[in-house]
Parts: sequence; structure tokens; C-alpha cells
Amino acid sequence: MTDTPPLGLSPVINVSGTMTGLGASITSSPVRDATAAMMGHFVNMHELQTRASEAIERLTGAQAGFMTASASAGISLSVAGCMTGIDPGRAEALPRNPGPKPRIAVQLGHLCHYGAPLSQSVEITGGEVLPVGQSTLCTDHALHAAMGPEVSAALFVVSHHVVHYGQVPLDRFAEIAHEADVPVIVDAASEYDLRGFLAAGADLVIYSGHKFLGGPTSGIVAGRRDLVRAAYLQNIGIGRGMKIGKESIAGAIAALEAWETRDHEGVRERERAALALWTEALAGIDGVKATPVPDPTGNPLDRLQVMIDALRLGADASGIASALANRPTPIIVRNHEVELGYFQLDPCNLKPGQAEIVANALLELLTDHDALGQMPEDLASARNGGTDGYLSWGNEEGK
Repeated sequence: MTDTPPLGLSPVINVSGTMTGLGASITSSPVRDATAAMMGHFVNMHELQTRASEAIERLTGAQAGFMTASASAGISLSVAGCMTGIDPGRAEALPRNPGPKPRIAVQLGHLCHYGAPLSQSVEITGGEVLPVGQSTLCTDHALHAAMGPEVSAALFVVSHHVVHYGQVPLDRFAEIAHEADVPVIVDAASEYDLRGFLAAGADLVIYSGHKFLGGPTSGIVAGRRDLVRAAYLQNIGIGRGMKIGKESIAGAIAALEAWETRDHEGVRERERAALALWTEALAGIDGVKATPVPDPTGNPLDRLQVMIDALRLGADASGIASALANRPTPIIVRNHEVELGYFQLDPCNLKPGQAEIVANALLELLTDHDALGQMPEDLASARNGGTDGYLSWGNEEGK
């Protein structure tokens, strides 16, 4: 059995990763305590953001930083700040009047969908996306050519959703942008490395506070002081709807402080033990091949890739992922590439005892030939991602 969340909500076993649709991560007791403690006080929010900046500077090496509602909000605020600078009149004019430099250069292979279109994070500021290169190839000369007088920033995306070959790497991307005096924004929402992107040449980096960091829902903007200040200024304009509460800032600060003392190697060891358990459970099942694979963006994390031979097993990867999600206690796997014939098991959000539950569920399902023979494909649902949940929410069928 697994523990039950409050409000009568259904328990979920998350082997998908730090996914927003599952609540991203579980906070530790010190983070929960810091979040709750702040709720009983009035504070000067600028002073609180100064405390946040001090923690961000210490952890990232940035000149300054602040917190906002989410990483997505951080992208929009950063883009807006690069367009307006520290000018409140221009900040209030967005999105109606983005000014003389409305264009944001992005490699075409980085224009991904992370739960919403990346392009929309730019366009809600009044900015204009300038796609550079082709989806599978962006050359240095294409990026050079894009750095025209109307470009206020160049946006680089680090994500498992982007194209992972044929793109200009960050250090070269930053070098080319800086030659044209264009600042570089890095979307590193779900990344473990808090220092490497600034060191590689980024001027602003956006992190999620509620993914690997394990804080409450929040976004972190870190980088060059003048650009951080300009992004923070957007709270008088488009950022008003992206504001973060005092409790979330306090919890995110606690999460940053906990990151400094976390036993990172101990976490990795527990994750490796889960992978070994699952690999052993799946060994010898005809039509199933389980292989540990590294994270595509370089996070210090392996996942178990479960390749399904549908002809031999009698069911495809999408059907198995759907069947696991429809158990009395849903097991949610990483299925964004399920059309390629596999799903992945991510160990980073397991609670004690859940690795064993997952192993037993896999073994039970994948050896039940009668159930496998009746399992339909579910490719459309996997491809449409979270959209189906939004469409069904609120109607009788979606309850």
C-alpha cells in the first residue's frame, strides 16, 4: 500500500520524473516548515526577494536573482526585461508596445512544447520569436545572420523535449550572441546543474524551484544584475499575474539551502538500487528489454528504458503504460516517446517501498498473457499529453 494524499485525492506512484502534471516533486520537512512559518507574518516583499537573491547568488554564482511563480513565468519576465531594460514606462507598455527590439532569437530545434508552447512564453510579452536554422540543424552562420538590430535576446533551451543534435552548443551560442551585444537567456527549468550555464556564457538562467530542488511551486531567475533587475521590474506589468507568494519564496529559499547539504551521492545510490530491482524483475520476459539510459541533458540521473517488442509480447508500449496508469494506485511512467516502442522508469521521486510496488506491478502485468492480448494501443493519448486532461476536466466523464 502507498500513503494517501489529503482532500481525498487518489494516490499516485510517480516513475515519470519531475513532472508538473504530477506536482513536480515532494518537499522535505524543512521546506514544508519554512513555507508554513512564513504564512503567519507580514513582510516587505522586496526585502524577502533580497534574501532570495542572496541564496540564489550563493548557489548559482549569479550577480543577483529573484523568484517568481514558475520557470515559465521566469522565461517571460526575462524576455520582457531584455526588451525594456530598467524603464517602468516601457514595462507598463507591454505587450502592446514591445519597443524597438522585439525579436527573440531561438534555434528552431529548441522551439519545444513543455506543457505549453515555448513560443507563447515569448509572445505574451509582445515579443516576436525569430526561429534560427532548421529543426535538425542550426549553423553558426545562421545564428550570426539572425543577430540583427531588432534582436533583444537569444533564448537557449535545455530540455529532453528539444532536438539533441545539430544545434549550436551553449558556449558557442553565447559567444556569437555576445559578439552582437545580445544577452543570452537559458531555460534550464528541470536541470540539476545550478552553476554550469552561467559559467558557459548565459546572462540569465531560469530554474524551476519545485523540480530537482524540491521546493514549493516557484521559478528562479539568476544572472547579470542589470538584467535580473529589469526582469524583476516586470512585476509592475505583465508579471503581476505571475507573482509569487511570501510562503513559496520562503520554501524555495529553504530548498536552496537544503541543496547545499543534501547527500547527493546517497540519492544516486538509492536510485541505482531501484534500477537494479526493476532490471532484475524484467529479466527473462520475452519481448521486453530493459536498459539503463543516461539523462539526455546531462543530469546525474539514469532511467530504465523498457523496450517492448509488441509482436512477441502481445501488447505495445503505449498500452502497457496506459494499463499501469489505470491501476487502483496509478503508476505513471515516462511515456513521451512511447510511439518509439518504449517507456522509461524514472527513480528520482520514489517514496520508500514504491520501487518494490512498481517491480511487482510490472511483473504481474507483463506475464499476464490474457490481459496483454486485450490491451489496446494508446498512442493518441500519449501524444496529446496533458491536453486530454484539461479537455475532460469539469465534465461528468472527467470526474
